[in-house]
Amino acid sequence: MRLVVQGQTYYVEMCGNGQPLLLLHGFTGSCQTWHSFMSTWSQHMQCIAVDILGHGQTDAPSDVQRYDIEIVAQDIVTLFKQLEIKKAHILGYSMGGRLALTFAIRYPQYVQTLILESSSPGLRTEEERVKRREEDERLAQFIEQHGVASFVDKWEKIPLFSSLQRLPKDVQQRLREERLQHTAIGLANSLRGMGTGAQPSWWEALHQLNMPTLLICGEDDEKFCRIASEMVQLLPNGTLITVPHAGHVVHMEQRERFGTLVQQFVLKGGSLHGD
Repeated sequence: MRLVVQGQTYYVEMCGNGQPLLLLHGFTGSCQTWHSFMSTWSQHMQCIAVDILGHGQTDAPSDVQRYDIEIVAQDIVTLFKQLEIKKAHILGYSMGGRLALTFAIRYPQYVQTLILESSSPGLRTEEERVKRREEDERLAQFIEQHGVASFVDKWEKIPLFSSLQRLPKDVQQRLREERLQHTAIGLANSLRGMGTGAQPSWWEALHQLNMPTLLICGEDDEKFCRIASEMVQLLPNGTLITVPHAGHVVHMEQRERFGTLVQQFVLKGGSLHGD
């Protein structure tokens, strides 16, 4: 379905009944990220997958300010009101995890539980943020100058995704096709507006999050496992699961384990006891 939110048309997919679970994909992702899980999860809960601004079938405005992560979090509040959702479980991967965390900090009353896969609260210092914004601006300009296909070729080769080479070729191809469906303006502006350097640092706010929070990282993704281990010490109600034989994209690299973790956490209201 398509819903208009503050002048932008959002693409949303919904299926199943029960407790709502909002699904937020990563950079270059879309609702497709979650398709292989939704058929199972929707037997027990209501899945709501959203193409984040600048991605998939959602609008990709030319105004960079529109991509501010706090404004996009506000968009989700509007979506909830339109869909008559009072409270939901929130799952976010990577960029979608940073958006999920922003949403949980700004609008905790809407969040039942929070699940963050391979994500972070941003960068601690302004110096780090400035450096990251400069890197993201260079990448944004590359996308605009060379197009999405050239960017995807480059993006697939970064060390963060090296463990994806272990996946079957057809699975890698599906991921590539998902990445290729985007527009240059949408991806470039997402980097500028929602990048790790552009968003606020939420490290100092983690202690405010009282809802059950599950952090998932792949053991081969050393950087994000380190971030997650620092985060879980600051969260009042946090749990960290490190998944073996997986890197940054746990939901693809250990699909069954990931699917089970999410389902158990949601259905048990934020507990993994008995796992």
